[in-house]
Amino acid sequence: MSDKVQIREVGMRDGLQSIADIMPTETKLAWLDAEYAAGVREIEVSSFVPPKLLPQLADAEAVVKHALTLPGLTVSALIPNLRGAERGLALGVHEMNFVLSVSEGHNRSNVRRGTDESIEDFRRVVALCREQGGPNRPRINCGLATAFGCTIEGDVDEDRVRHIANEVAGAGADGIILADTVGYGQPAAISRIFRRVIADVAPLPVAAHFHDTRGLGLANVLAAFSAGCKAFDASLGGLGGCPYAPGATGNIVTEDLVFLLESMGLRTGIDLDKLIAARAKVLAGLPGETLYGNVADAGLPKGFRYASGGSAA
Repeated sequence: MSDKVQIREVGMRDGLQSIADIMPTETKLAWLDAEYAAGVREIEVSSFVPPKLLPQLADAEAVVKHALTLPGLTVSALIPNLRGAERGLALGVHEMNFVLSVSEGHNRSNVRRGTDESIEDFRRVVALCREQGGPNRPRINCGLATAFGCTIEGDVDEDRVRHIANEVAGAGADGIILADTVGYGQPAAISRIFRRVIADVAPLPVAAHFHDTRGLGLANVLAAFSAGCKAFDASLGGLGGCPYAPGATGNIVTEDLVFLLESMGLRTGIDLDKLIAARAKVLAGLPGETLYGNVADAGLPKGFRYASGGSAA
Protein backbone atom coordinates (compact mmCIF):
# COMPACT_ATOMS: atom_id res chain seq x y z
CA MET A 1 0.00 0.00 0.00
CA SER A 2 1.12 3.53 -0.72
CA ASP A 3 -1.97 5.40 0.43
CA LYS A 4 -1.62 8.64 2.32
CA VAL A 5 -3.66 9.16 5.46
CA GLN A 6 -4.34 12.40 7.28
CA ILE A 7 -3.75 12.79 11.00
CA ARG A 8 -5.20 15.77 12.84
CA GLU A 9 -3.60 16.51 16.20
CA VAL A 10 -6.33 17.43 18.70
CA GLY A 11 -4.33 17.41 21.93
CA MET A 12 -4.13 21.18 22.13
CA ARG A 13 -7.92 21.29 22.32
CA ASP A 14 -9.38 17.93 23.36
CA GLY A 15 -6.28 17.02 25.32
CA LEU A 16 -6.23 20.16 27.41
CA GLN A 17 -9.92 20.93 27.88
CA SER A 18 -10.42 18.56 30.83
CA ILE A 19 -7.16 19.44 32.62
CA ALA A 20 -7.48 21.93 35.48
CA ASP A 21 -3.87 23.13 35.55
CA ILE A 22 -3.51 25.92 32.99
CA MET A 23 -0.75 25.39 30.45
CA PRO A 24 1.05 28.70 29.79
CA THR A 25 0.50 30.15 26.34
CA GLU A 26 4.21 30.14 25.54
CA THR A 27 4.30 26.40 26.29
CA LYS A 28 1.38 25.79 23.96
CA LEU A 29 3.22 27.64 21.22
CA ALA A 30 6.36 25.56 21.81
CA TRP A 31 4.24 22.40 21.64
CA LEU A 32 2.66 23.61 18.42
CA ASP A 33 6.05 24.38 16.88
CA ALA A 34 7.42 20.96 17.90
CA GLU A 35 4.57 19.06 16.25
CA TYR A 36 4.85 21.19 13.14
CA ALA A 37 8.58 20.42 13.01
CA ALA A 38 7.71 16.72 13.25
CA GLY A 39 5.61 16.99 10.09
CA VAL A 40 2.11 17.29 11.54
CA ARG A 41 0.20 19.43 9.06
CA GLU A 42 -3.26 19.65 10.60
CA ILE A 43 -3.73 20.74 14.22
CA GLU A 44 -6.91 21.60 16.09
CA VAL A 45 -5.26 24.32 18.11
CA SER A 46 -8.11 25.44 20.38
CA SER A 47 -11.85 25.88 20.85
CA PHE A 48 -13.90 29.06 20.62
CA VAL A 49 -15.88 28.68 23.82
CA PRO A 50 -16.45 31.26 26.58
CA PRO A 51 -13.29 31.48 28.76
CA LYS A 52 -15.39 31.14 31.92
CA LEU A 53 -16.46 27.66 30.77
CA LEU A 54 -13.00 26.48 29.70
CA PRO A 55 -10.32 28.78 31.15
CA GLN A 56 -7.67 26.39 29.80
CA LEU A 57 -8.53 27.66 26.31
CA ALA A 58 -8.91 31.36 27.13
CA ASP A 59 -5.84 32.14 24.99
CA ALA A 60 -7.40 30.75 21.80
CA GLU A 61 -6.78 33.91 19.81
CA ALA A 62 -3.07 34.06 20.67
CA VAL A 63 -2.57 30.39 19.80
CA VAL A 64 -4.45 30.71 16.50
CA LYS A 65 -2.51 33.80 15.45
CA HIS A 66 0.79 31.99 15.99
CA ALA A 67 -0.39 28.85 14.21
CA LEU A 68 -1.36 30.90 11.16
CA THR A 69 2.30 31.92 10.74
CA LEU A 70 3.39 28.31 10.06
CA PRO A 71 3.46 27.66 6.28
CA GLY A 72 1.40 24.71 5.09
CA LEU A 73 -0.29 24.09 8.43
CA THR A 74 -4.06 23.64 8.38
CA VAL A 75 -5.21 25.58 11.44
CA SER A 76 -8.33 24.02 12.86
CA ALA A 77 -10.57 25.01 15.78
CA LEU A 78 -13.64 23.54 17.43
CA ILE A 79 -16.79 25.66 17.52
CA PRO A 80 -19.94 24.90 19.57
CA ASN A 81 -22.20 27.56 18.08
CA LEU A 82 -22.62 30.55 15.76
CA ARG A 83 -20.69 32.86 18.08
CA GLY A 84 -17.70 30.50 17.85
CA ALA A 85 -17.93 30.61 14.06
CA GLU A 86 -17.89 34.41 14.14
CA ARG A 87 -14.65 34.32 16.15
CA GLY A 88 -13.13 31.81 13.77
CA LEU A 89 -14.01 33.89 10.72
CA ALA A 90 -12.56 37.01 12.29
CA LEU A 91 -9.26 35.25 12.99
CA GLY A 92 -9.04 33.50 9.62
CA VAL A 93 -8.78 29.84 10.69
CA HIS A 94 -8.65 27.38 7.83
CA GLU A 95 -11.09 24.88 9.28
CA MET A 96 -13.85 24.93 11.89
CA ASN A 97 -15.20 21.78 13.47
CA PHE A 98 -18.75 22.30 14.67
CA VAL A 99 -19.74 19.73 17.28
CA LEU A 100 -23.14 18.29 18.10
CA SER A 101 -24.08 15.06 19.84
CA VAL A 102 -26.15 12.23 18.40
CA SER A 103 -27.22 11.55 21.98
CA GLU A 104 -29.80 14.10 23.09
CA GLY A 105 -28.70 13.80 26.72
CA HIS A 106 -25.06 14.47 25.92
CA ASN A 107 -25.90 17.38 23.64
CA ARG A 108 -27.87 19.06 26.43
CA SER A 109 -25.05 18.39 28.91
CA ASN A 110 -22.38 19.64 26.52
CA VAL A 111 -23.95 22.66 24.79
CA ARG A 112 -27.19 23.17 26.76
CA ARG A 113 -29.65 22.53 23.93
CA GLY A 114 -31.28 19.76 21.93
CA THR A 115 -29.64 18.05 18.96
CA ASP A 116 -32.20 19.49 16.53
CA GLU A 117 -31.39 22.98 17.82
CA SER A 118 -27.69 22.32 17.19
CA ILE A 119 -28.42 21.19 13.64
CA GLU A 120 -30.31 24.44 12.99
CA ASP A 121 -27.38 26.39 14.42
CA PHE A 122 -25.06 24.46 12.10
CA ARG A 123 -27.16 25.65 9.16
CA ARG A 124 -26.65 29.22 10.34
CA VAL A 125 -22.90 28.64 10.63
CA VAL A 126 -22.71 27.36 7.05
CA ALA A 127 -24.74 30.34 5.82
CA LEU A 128 -22.53 32.79 7.72
CA CYS A 129 -19.33 31.33 6.28
CA ARG A 130 -20.71 31.33 2.74
CA GLU A 131 -21.89 34.92 3.05
CA GLN A 132 -18.90 36.43 4.85
CA GLY A 133 -16.03 34.01 4.33
CA GLY A 134 -15.23 35.06 0.78
CA PRO A 135 -13.43 32.85 -1.75
CA ASN A 136 -11.08 31.49 0.94
CA ARG A 137 -13.76 30.70 3.49
CA PRO A 138 -12.88 28.06 6.09
CA ARG A 139 -13.93 24.47 5.72
CA ILE A 140 -16.87 23.66 7.99
CA ASN A 141 -16.84 20.11 9.31
CA CYS A 142 -19.57 18.70 11.51
CA GLY A 143 -18.48 16.37 14.30
CA LEU A 144 -21.08 13.87 15.48
CA ALA A 145 -20.17 13.20 19.11
CA THR A 146 -21.35 10.04 20.94
CA ALA A 147 -21.92 8.35 17.58
CA PHE A 148 -21.14 4.93 19.07
CA GLY A 149 -22.59 5.20 22.56
CA CYS A 150 -23.15 7.61 25.43
CA THR A 151 -22.44 7.44 29.16
CA ILE A 152 -25.67 9.35 29.79
CA GLU A 153 -28.06 7.41 27.52
CA GLY A 154 -26.19 4.18 26.75
CA ASP A 155 -26.73 2.75 23.27
CA VAL A 156 -27.12 5.15 20.36
CA ASP A 157 -29.34 4.10 17.46
CA GLU A 158 -27.27 3.58 14.30
CA ASP A 159 -30.08 4.81 12.07
CA ARG A 160 -30.11 8.06 14.06
CA VAL A 161 -26.38 8.46 13.36
CA ARG A 162 -27.01 8.02 9.64
CA HIS A 163 -30.01 10.35 9.68
CA ILE A 164 -28.06 13.16 11.37
CA ALA A 165 -25.03 12.62 9.11
CA ASN A 166 -27.27 12.96 6.06
CA GLU A 167 -28.98 16.02 7.52
CA VAL A 168 -25.73 17.94 8.17
CA ALA A 169 -24.36 16.85 4.78
CA GLY A 170 -27.45 18.34 3.18
CA ALA A 171 -26.98 21.48 5.26
CA GLY A 172 -23.63 22.11 3.58
CA ALA A 173 -20.95 20.37 5.66
CA ASP A 174 -17.56 20.11 3.98
CA GLY A 175 -16.80 16.97 5.96
CA ILE A 176 -18.16 14.80 8.77
CA ILE A 177 -16.32 13.49 11.83
CA LEU A 178 -17.74 10.40 13.55
CA ALA A 179 -16.65 10.55 17.18
CA ASP A 180 -16.53 7.81 19.80
CA THR A 181 -16.54 10.46 22.51
CA VAL A 182 -16.69 8.10 25.49
CA GLY A 183 -14.95 5.01 24.12
CA TYR A 184 -18.00 2.77 23.70
CA GLY A 185 -17.17 1.81 20.12
CA GLN A 186 -15.98 -1.64 19.11
CA PRO A 187 -14.63 -2.72 15.71
CA ALA A 188 -17.75 -4.43 14.35
CA ALA A 189 -19.93 -1.38 15.01
CA ILE A 190 -17.22 1.01 13.84
CA SER A 191 -16.87 -0.82 10.53
CA ARG A 192 -20.62 -1.07 9.99
CA ILE A 193 -21.42 2.57 10.74
CA PHE A 194 -18.47 4.00 8.82
CA ARG A 195 -19.33 1.96 5.72
CA ARG A 196 -22.91 3.13 5.82
CA VAL A 197 -22.22 6.79 6.53
CA ILE A 198 -19.43 6.98 3.93
CA ALA A 199 -21.81 5.52 1.33
CA ASP A 200 -24.61 7.86 2.42
CA VAL A 201 -22.68 11.14 2.19
CA ALA A 202 -20.19 10.45 -0.62
CA PRO A 203 -18.18 12.25 -1.88
CA LEU A 204 -17.90 14.14 1.44
CA PRO A 205 -14.90 12.96 3.49
CA VAL A 206 -15.66 11.19 6.77
CA ALA A 207 -13.03 11.35 9.53
CA ALA A 208 -12.69 9.36 12.76
CA HIS A 209 -12.27 10.59 16.34
CA PHE A 210 -11.60 7.75 18.78
CA HIS A 211 -10.93 7.50 22.49
CA ASP A 212 -9.07 4.58 24.04
CA THR A 213 -11.25 4.24 27.13
CA ARG A 214 -11.44 0.45 26.97
CA GLY A 215 -8.30 -0.29 24.96
CA LEU A 216 -9.97 -0.59 21.56
CA GLY A 217 -8.84 2.71 20.06
CA LEU A 218 -6.34 1.38 17.52
CA ALA A 219 -8.51 -1.65 16.72
CA ASN A 220 -11.23 0.84 15.87
CA VAL A 221 -8.80 2.73 13.64
CA LEU A 222 -8.22 -0.45 11.63
CA ALA A 223 -11.97 -1.06 11.38
CA ALA A 224 -12.63 2.49 10.18
CA PHE A 225 -9.76 2.33 7.71
CA SER A 226 -11.06 -0.94 6.26
CA ALA A 227 -14.41 0.79 5.81
CA GLY A 228 -12.82 3.58 3.77
CA CYS A 229 -11.85 6.23 6.34
CA LYS A 230 -8.55 7.99 5.59
CA ALA A 231 -8.49 10.74 8.25
CA PHE A 232 -8.02 10.31 12.00
CA ASP A 233 -7.88 12.53 15.07
CA ALA A 234 -5.38 11.75 17.81
CA SER A 235 -3.75 13.40 20.83
CA LEU A 236 -0.08 13.57 21.76
CA GLY A 237 0.50 11.38 24.80
CA GLY A 238 -3.15 10.27 24.79
CA LEU A 239 -4.38 13.36 26.60
CA GLY A 240 -8.06 14.13 26.43
CA GLY A 241 -11.63 13.54 27.48
CA CYS A 242 -14.90 15.43 27.37
CA PRO A 243 -15.49 17.31 30.65
CA TYR A 244 -19.28 16.93 30.15
CA ALA A 245 -19.27 13.16 29.59
CA PRO A 246 -18.87 11.10 32.79
CA GLY A 247 -16.13 8.50 32.46
CA ALA A 248 -14.63 9.85 29.25
CA THR A 249 -10.87 9.30 29.05
CA GLY A 250 -8.05 10.08 26.67
CA ASN A 251 -7.87 10.11 22.92
CA ILE A 252 -5.90 7.56 20.97
CA VAL A 253 -2.18 8.36 21.16
CA THR A 254 -0.83 10.24 18.14
CA GLU A 255 2.58 8.55 18.36
CA ASP A 256 1.06 5.05 18.44
CA LEU A 257 -1.33 5.90 15.59
CA VAL A 258 1.52 7.14 13.39
CA PHE A 259 3.52 3.98 14.13
CA LEU A 260 0.56 1.75 13.29
CA LEU A 261 -0.19 3.44 9.99
CA GLU A 262 3.42 3.73 8.86
CA SER A 263 3.94 0.03 9.73
CA MET A 264 1.04 -0.77 7.39
CA GLY A 265 2.69 1.11 4.53
CA LEU A 266 0.50 4.18 4.88
CA ARG A 267 2.21 7.55 4.56
CA THR A 268 1.56 10.07 7.33
CA GLY A 269 4.41 12.49 6.62
CA ILE A 270 5.26 12.54 10.35
CA ASP A 271 8.68 11.89 11.90
CA LEU A 272 8.17 9.69 14.96
CA ASP A 273 11.43 10.59 16.69
CA LYS A 274 10.56 14.28 16.53
CA LEU A 275 6.96 13.61 17.54
CA ILE A 276 8.04 11.66 20.62
CA ALA A 277 10.47 14.46 21.51
CA ALA A 278 7.54 16.91 21.44
CA ARG A 279 6.15 15.21 24.55
CA ALA A 280 8.75 17.08 26.58
CA LYS A 281 7.05 20.36 25.65
CA VAL A 282 3.76 19.10 27.10
CA LEU A 283 5.36 17.90 30.32
CA ALA A 284 7.14 21.22 30.73
CA GLY A 285 3.77 22.93 30.97
CA LEU A 286 1.96 20.14 32.84
CA PRO A 287 4.64 18.51 35.01
CA GLY A 288 2.16 16.51 37.05
CA GLU A 289 0.27 15.07 34.08
CA THR A 290 0.62 11.45 32.92
CA LEU A 291 1.33 10.87 29.24
CA TYR A 292 0.56 7.56 27.58
CA GLY A 293 1.94 5.75 24.56
CA ASN A 294 3.53 2.39 23.88
CA VAL A 295 5.92 3.61 21.19
CA ALA A 296 7.25 6.36 23.44
CA ASP A 297 7.84 3.79 26.21
CA ALA A 298 9.35 0.99 24.10
CA GLY A 299 11.02 2.97 21.32
CA LEU A 300 10.96 2.21 17.61
CA PRO A 301 11.96 -1.28 16.48
CA LYS A 302 15.46 -1.71 15.11
CA GLY A 303 15.41 -1.15 11.37
CA PHE A 304 12.02 0.57 11.37
CA ARG A 305 11.30 2.19 8.01
CA TYR A 306 8.66 4.73 7.09
CA ALA A 307 6.18 4.05 4.33
CA SER A 308 7.87 6.75 2.25
CA GLY A 309 11.10 4.73 2.37
CA GLY A 310 13.09 6.64 4.98
CA SER A 311 14.40 5.02 8.15
CA ALA A 312 14.10 6.18 11.74
CA ALA A 313 17.04 7.94 13.38
